[in-house]
Amino acid sequence: MEALHSRIRLRWALTRLAVALVVGAVIAVVLVRFGRSPLGGAAVGGGLLAIGLVHTLLLYRSWRFAVESDALELKRGVLTRVETAVPFVRIQHVDTQRGPLDRLLGLSSVVVYTAGSRGADVTIPGLSPDRAEKLRNRLRDLAIESEPEDAV
Repeated sequence: MEALHSRIRLRWALTRLAVALVVGAVIAVVLVRFGRSPLGGAAVGGGLLAIGLVHTLLLYRSWRFAVESDALELKRGVLTRVETAVPFVRIQHVDTQRGPLDRLLGLSSVVVYTAGSRGADVTIPGLSPDRAEKLRNRLRDLAIESEPEDAV
């Protein structure tokens, strides 16, 4: 199975840092409002950041995907392990996405939409743009090949 690009760890860590800063700042403001020291907010933010960084490392180690003969296979999760198989025949369309932080870090994601779903069923984050494009094209081609003959 294939791992994600190592820079995804930085993206996830930056996201966790932003959450820790916001939560810590909100708690600090509330504490000051009630006449307390804002250090409690800093402590909570620091604790959240530490937990978030450990989670980031463990998540990176657990995230794997592979294009098998009949399906896209994914394995991921820290506390709860999730294994997903997306049969090619269920794939409706495949996108690549690159948000501002992804572009800054040189990353891209592949989003796989399946039949009968209300949104993206599977997102594979942390790919190089070239790898994401190749994966998107391969999944698209495999989805077309797996269509029943009478559906055309």
